[in-house]
Amino acid sequence: MSLEHRKIVLAMSYKQFFTLSARFCLAFALLFCGYKAGRRGLGDFYFRKESLASIETAIKWDGENPQYYNALGTLTHFYGNSKDLDESLPFYENAARLSPYDAHYSNDLGAAYDWAGRTDEALSAFRRALRLFPLSPEINWRFANFAFRTHRIREGLAALRVVLRSTTPAHRDVFLLATRATRDNDAILEEMLPLEASTFFEYVNFQIATGNMAAAEQVWKRVLQLKLPFDLSEAFPYLDALIQHKEAGRLAAAWATLAERFPAEIKPRLSPPNLITNGGFEFDILNGGLDWRVIPMESAAVSVDSQEALEGSRAMRIDFDGKRNLNYEHVFQFVAVEPNTRYKFSGSLRADGITTDSGLRFQIFDAFDVGNLLLSTASVVGTTGWLPQQVEFKTRADTRLLIVRIARPLSTKLDNQIRGTVWIDQVSLMALN
Repeated sequence: MSLEHRKIVLAMSYKQFFTLSARFCLAFALLFCGYKAGRRGLGDFYFRKESLASIETAIKWDGENPQYYNALGTLTHFYGNSKDLDESLPFYENAARLSPYDAHYSNDLGAAYDWAGRTDEALSAFRRALRLFPLSPEINWRFANFAFRTHRIREGLAALRVVLRSTTPAHRDVFLLATRATRDNDAILEEMLPLEASTFFEYVNFQIATGNMAAAEQVWKRVLQLKLPFDLSEAFPYLDALIQHKEAGRLAAAWATLAERFPAEIKPRLSPPNLITNGGFEFDILNGGLDWRVIPMESAAVSVDSQEALEGSRAMRIDFDGKRNLNYEHVFQFVAVEPNTRYKFSGSLRADGITTDSGLRFQIFDAFDVGNLLLSTASVVGTTGWLPQQVEFKTRADTRLLIVRIARPLSTKLDNQIRGTVWIDQVSLMALN
């Protein structure tokens, strides 16, 4: 055999050797991968049984899965037989060791150290979790609870600020935790609330619900001071709370502030010396504050009519379908007034086919004593042209807020179901010298 031929045979032998070696390595790798996949599959099978014993078995098959250790730590802590608070720690530590960049494992480890009373180690674990996932609502919520318990108030408030910036709906829980932990409304306003008006108003509403009007007013003033942009309707719950707490002076002041803040929405509705807002119904009804309010009611439909105005371009219209004997008092407005002062009220009504003996009229009450009717105009029934209604009256020594409403009391007759249409326009209330 020539030298050249031997070289060719040797080259082919090497090629066959390397081919067989590659095939062997590939087969071994496939077997090994299959083996690992099988163990992981078995681990997952036992893990899904969700018991202490089954998760321990899952770890035997797949001891590198941090999820198994973390779950075992939780089950051991809450359902284990031992009262030793340190018993679950090794499992959480293993989970954090196996997945050192997963913030949730560090977070759970921090909680485990906290349970065991190892505060410094808990703080370290929590802070690591926050470094890994600083915007997590869950991690910040858990850290805030820990921070407040360990007297780290500023850190706790900063963590809750992150929670409030998230899409979590549990803002009331955040406010409750912060107020109970700090008893410091100034700190909450400065360090917890993000500079978003919607969150400030949520906090206003929270304080209103707890009955703390002093705190609610403080938040309201802070919103105005910061000049945060907001929708006018967001302020209405605060104004309603002032009414409920008989704060007529603050109500008038808040409405005046809103008029300055929203000149395009409120100022055109005001026509001094007329104290009625939008008395000619030339603007859409705000349904809040010191504008008209309309409460929907079955068998009565309220709208603004641009065809039948007495003056201007629009009038209010109420249609009754004739199916009920209504006690109707669902269109009204709060009006701030002075005590011991004479006023002149006027307004015009027009009716078309109003049935029954009880028609529409204007009524005025003291808002804080609605059982005491100050005045009522004549009832309008049947079909009429525009009928002006005028009356003068004097407020009592304690009267500071009125309710002006369009009403229809119940009829006591057999034929008592009201049908037809009434229009209202040019409502006015003016102080007399």
